[in-house]
Amino acid sequence: MSKIRITKQFSFETGHALYGYDGKCKNVHGHSYKLSVTVIGNPITDTSHVKLGMVIDFGDLKKIVKEDIEDVFDHATVFNKNTPHVELAKELEQRGHNVILVDYQPTSENMVIDFAKKIRARLPENILLHSLKLQETETSFAEWYASDND
Repeated sequence: MSKIRITKQFSFETGHALYGYDGKCKNVHGHSYKLSVTVIGNPITDTSHVKLGMVIDFGDLKKIVKEDIEDVFDHATVFNKNTPHVELAKELEQRGHNVILVDYQPTSENMVIDFAKKIRARLPENILLHSLKLQETETSFAEWYASDND
C-alpha cells in the first residue's frame, strides 16, 4: 500500500509582540500568516466507503485546523502570559480585543510547535501529521517535521 502525503493551506491575520526581544518585534505588530498542513496515510481502498481513494477528506482536515487554529488565531493578538505583556493583554481584553495568552514566546517557531500538538490530537488514528510550514512573511517561515520530533 502506498503512503500518500496531502497538504492543505490556510491563512490568518495575527498580531503579537516578543517580550524582551532586542529588535522591532518587541512592539505589537501583525502578520498575514500562511499555514501549510501536510498529513500522510494510505488512501481508503474499501469500495463501499464514500471517501474511497482519499487519505483524508480535505474538508475534514479543514475542520480540524479551522476550529483549533484559524478561528482562534485569526484577528487575535498573542502574548506570552509569563511576561509583563499580560498587563497589556488584560487592558486590550477589557477594551473588547481578541487576545490569546500562551505559555511561550509567540515566535513562528513556538507557534508551529503549538499547532502541531493541536492538530495531532485531532487527527484520525490512521492519519499522521507529516509536517507544518508557518509562513510569517513572504520570505520567512518556520517548519515542523514529525521525523525531527519523534
